[in-house]
Amino acid sequence: MPSEIKGLSVEQIGGVKLHISAVHRFGTDAFLLADFAAPRHKDTVCDLCSGCGIVAAVMYERFRPKSIEAVEIDREGYELMTLTAESSALENFKPVCGDLKDWRAERELDLITCNPPYKRDGAGIKSAGEVALGARHEVLCSFSDVCKAAARSLKYGGRLCVCNRPERLCDMMCDMRAAGIEPKRMRFVSKNQDSIPWLVLLEGRKGGSPFLQAEKNFYTQTADGGISPELAAVYGLG
Repeated sequence: MPSEIKGLSVEQIGGVKLHISAVHRFGTDAFLLADFAAPRHKDTVCDLCSGCGIVAAVMYERFRPKSIEAVEIDREGYELMTLTAESSALENFKPVCGDLKDWRAERELDLITCNPPYKRDGAGIKSAGEVALGARHEVLCSFSDVCKAAARSLKYGGRLCVCNRPERLCDMMCDMRAAGIEPKRMRFVSKNQDSIPWLVLLEGRKGGSPFLQAEKNFYTQTADGGISPELAAVYGLG
């Protein structure tokens, strides 16, 4: 299997040997989402649209929840997660190859995370390659599909934590509410105080009452363009 994956390499995430490929990689948003979700030790967790499993891997390494399931529709992504789980001897970490539109957890969950495709189908320039297209455009699933999948498997009061581009915020909130998941907490991410946000982190609770808390902005850079102390902490540096 490894020889068939183009660009296969390993990134060390603490004690986790994360396997990535030419098409299944990751960015800062994955670390920010895992930090924003911050599962408890007793939580049962699932990450949807998991790709190479980066969000699940960071949550495993930093927070050690009771169990983590990671769902990815692309076979190569699933194989990468399987390699990661086996090589790092991860306990209570379950990669799943499947379509989130058909998926349902075996038991009710405390937390679901998702770093979904950011662009609506038909919006913007299409990505080259079938896998990249599915990862960036809503051709395989929409944000509404993510919310419906979360609603099926979250326990009452369970959390859905997601990230997306700020221009999708209204869509995100509307889709959450339509699925019975109330937006409760959000945070914008910017490079610095002079730049507009490039990411929004949003948490909703299944069956929650209306009340939205806006947290202070997260800045990824210092005044001189270096990594901010807050981002360094998210990366586990220093």
